[in-house]
Amino acid sequence: MMIKKTNAMRLLDSMGIPYSCTTYEVDEEHLDAIHAAQSAGLDPERVYKTIVMTGSSGQLYVFVTPALFDISLKKARALTGEKALELLPLSQLQAKTGYIRGGCSPLGMIHRYTTYVEELAQLEDQVYVSAGLRGVQLCLSPDDLVRAADASYASFT
Repeated sequence: MMIKKTNAMRLLDSMGIPYSCTTYEVDEEHLDAIHAAQSAGLDPERVYKTIVMTGSSGQLYVFVTPALFDISLKKARALTGEKALELLPLSQLQAKTGYIRGGCSPLGMIHRYTTYVEELAQLEDQVYVSAGLRGVQLCLSPDDLVRAADASYASFT
């Protein structure tokens, strides 16, 4: 299957970062990362979801977390220094990131946001994140992900 290049792929290409793509059948009823991992035959512990949150200051933050884990709001607030954090409303996701739910990549967003990758990623040789298109996952090393996303490792689950 021919995969259309996404902004995430173009960013990795421009930085000379090696990656591979895995495709899977999209189920519009189940756009979550666990379902994506199962559909692609991947270990959910290695599949990371991209969560965009907005702080009480109005600033946006990107959290890249294992599919099986939820973000600890207490840890995320401490990390960002925000009094409150909430999910970015889905109605704003595409305008703010360039991506849609189920296809939101931490790489190649239309704006740069402070990005954190859950430190558990360092335990893996390779992790999977959305390629910026539903049905396509990128596989790359966690350190390359952090470098390409201009992110920091942090504990927030």
